[in-house]
Amino acid sequence: MAILKFRVYWEEEDAIYRDVLVKHTQLFSDFHQIILKAFEFDQKHEATFFRSNDKWQRGREISKEVYQKEYPVAPLLMEETTIASEIMDTNQHFIYLYDFNKSWTFLVELIQVIKNADADMTIEYPSIARVEGVGPMQYGTKGLLGEKFADIEEKYDLSEADEGFGEEGEEDDTNASDDEDDSNDSDDNGGFFDDSSEAF
Repeated sequence: MAILKFRVYWEEEDAIYRDVLVKHTQLFSDFHQIILKAFEFDQKHEATFFRSNDKWQRGREISKEVYQKEYPVAPLLMEETTIASEIMDTNQHFIYLYDFNKSWTFLVELIQVIKNADADMTIEYPSIARVEGVGPMQYGTKGLLGEKFADIEEKYDLSEADEGFGEEGEEDDTNASDDEDDSNDSDDNGGFFDDSSEAF
């Protein structure tokens, strides 16, 4: 048995990602559930994986179910397909699409294979190994706060700053530039390349 470590990026911001661990014998349905858990999404919507390559082109689907749409090739089903059966190389890529109306898209990359002797068998797999960045909100802030937020925004005119607070604004600008410098420093860590160098 081997443990597969995947890095799952949010397509719109590759600094936001989750590392997840799965057994190679587990199913794509397990993979699907741990990705949603890692990004704190519900499990109410359609979902499918695509086999992919280094250029993120979409190949055959591994789908939650057969949906009412045209398929170039009949999809595999998550409940019947083991993850290992779709690993063609040591940095295998998949694209994960969730909620076809919203088209939440995640780029999935195999970054490490942990042999049985080195695997931590005290962990219950699949599991979340790392959380990086604040993930997208599935339903957005307005959906969570409802109409009350819109009323507050209108009442206090949050879209425009009040006059007479120049000095405080200048301090904020300074802090913002400091934050920018800090974020630039953190980007230099290399992210994926640190893990990939350990993998093989």
